[in-house]
Amino acid sequence: MTRAAGLRWRDGRPVLAWEGGRVSPLPYGREIGFRAVGERRCTGARGHPCPLAAVVAGRSTGGRCAECTRLDRMGSVAADAVPDDPRVFRVYLAWFGPGLVKVGITAQERGDARLLEQGAVAFTWLGRGPLMAARRTEEVLGTALGVPDRIPYAVKRAVRAGLPGAVERAAEVMALYRRAVDVPGWGETLERVEPRVADHAEVFGLAGVDAVDGVVQELVADGEVRGTVVAAAGPDVHLVAPDGRRIALDTRLITGWDLVRGGEGTTVPVVRIPKGAQGGLF
Repeated sequence: MTRAAGLRWRDGRPVLAWEGGRVSPLPYGREIGFRAVGERRCTGARGHPCPLAAVVAGRSTGGRCAECTRLDRMGSVAADAVPDDPRVFRVYLAWFGPGLVKVGITAQERGDARLLEQGAVAFTWLGRGPLMAARRTEEVLGTALGVPDRIPYAVKRAVRAGLPGAVERAAEVMALYRRAVDVPGWGETLERVEPRVADHAEVFGLAGVDAVDGVVQELVADGEVRGTVVAAAGPDVHLVAPDGRRIALDTRLITGWDLVRGGEGTTVPVVRIPKGAQGGLF
């Protein structure tokens, strides 16, 4: 029995992480099955266990209690908690589906890890420089281009089946890049980066996602999940269940659960997605 820590991206491939640092490869085409045991416990903050071992709600995608959530955001770039971070940061445009593009920043040393974690199907860098210049440029471009700095995972999931081809994806990203470089007000110390559209569709295995029949709502004690892994994007794993259903599992829901191998099928709550209505129900 091992406590789950969710999905991670290592060397461009998805792995399941476990408390203590161990990881398990998650190759496409592999069948996985597990059963949740006991209660879901807080995963702690910044590498430290929760001092209360607090019970966490099954539908929480954070997997932490309120106090550990607060502590985890201390020192977070996303929360602007460290304005004097000395690292070099990059501003990017990330594409998740037709009309679904966001602008964001990430530390240059992380490469495209942040884009894999978000489930970005295609992206390009815009510029690089100090944190505050990158943050200012992110805000300026988001407003000027009319794109957000975040897109809910449910929305990304809704368009993942039946995406346009790589050429169309790159064309939309490039069109926004051209608009972005014409926007005044970039941070003065930010160096612009020549466009190069990277595509993650093959890395994610999205050719195996032709539809989504349901989404796991939460894990419950003694609840089971079983299926063949066909794709992974961001924190999501796409499975084909033994009964043929195509199910998406947000692995943020498994953090904090003790999992054991087994399970004949999927018995945890799954929200059904009627055919033809996926985009409106995620």
